Amino acid sequence: MKLRKVTAASAVALALAVTATACGGNNSNSGSGGGSGKIKIGIKFDQPGLGLKQPDGSYSGFDVDVATYVAKQLGYKASDIQWVETKSADRENALQRGDVKFIAATYSITDKRKAKVDFAGPYLLAHQDLLLKKDSKIAKGTDLNGKNLCSVTGSTSAQNIHDTIAPHSNLKELSSYSECIASLQSGAVDAVTTDDSILAGYAAQDKYKGQFKLAGLKLSNENYGIGVKKGDSATLDKINKALEKMVSDGSWKAAVEKNFGPASYKNEPAPKIGQIVK
Repeated sequence: MKLRKVTAASAVALALAVTATACGGNNSNSGSGGGSGKIKIGIKFDQPGLGLKQPDGSYSGFDVDVATYVAKQLGYKASDIQWVETKSADRENALQRGDVKFIAATYSITDKRKAKVDFAGPYLLAHQDLLLKKDSKIAKGTDLNGKNLCSVTGSTSAQNIHDTIAPHSNLKELSSYSECIASLQSGAVDAVTTDDSILAGYAAQDKYKGQFKLAGLKLSNENYGIGVKKGDSATLDKINKALEKMVSDGSWKAAVEKNFGPASYKNEPAPKIGQIVK
């Protein structure tokens, strides 16, 4: 009888030890960035071709494809990703607060931003450009004199054109690029300006296919990087390796063609890691 009690107690102890070991293994797994863990990634929710939340709750765009690829290289499945909307004005704060692990959201690398966050990449070199109707005769910035130019309220790119390139253009500022594109379609404005990648994403939408063209003026250089929390060098190194692999295995090119191709976007070659074009 005594022997049975000792054996039963031993069995219980052994079961508890196995359970504790299993639980400890799961916790270790999720902490290392794989297995059953989740990862929060910041993107835009309102930019077609780059980061867009669809009516059915899914997400699409070049930034989404890049972030999904990177997450996979970090050990996460697509189903492990929790997408977080990170608007331009809140990107640095989101990283500093730890709301997200990294951000891929048309995030241009600048010295001012590098003082607050670290950047992997760049993974795309974009340029300020003009979106025009397919039959437009506008060929250079100065052709905008006497024309109606549209961008979003507070846009530095539109103000730059108005102040330095075409001072006699009529600048129309609206609350969203969607409104500008609709105005271009109706003929209320002659051109829309912002990054060429953003313009290409809008023009690639089914309702606009074949109606617009990019001027290809390269009015500025925008080096898109993936933002990580300042000092997180381990994550930074892993993301840079993932971006290099994405280019080398052809996934980067496929994502560019899929998201921007319908707008005849003439993209730059994939940039080298750490190579910032001024």
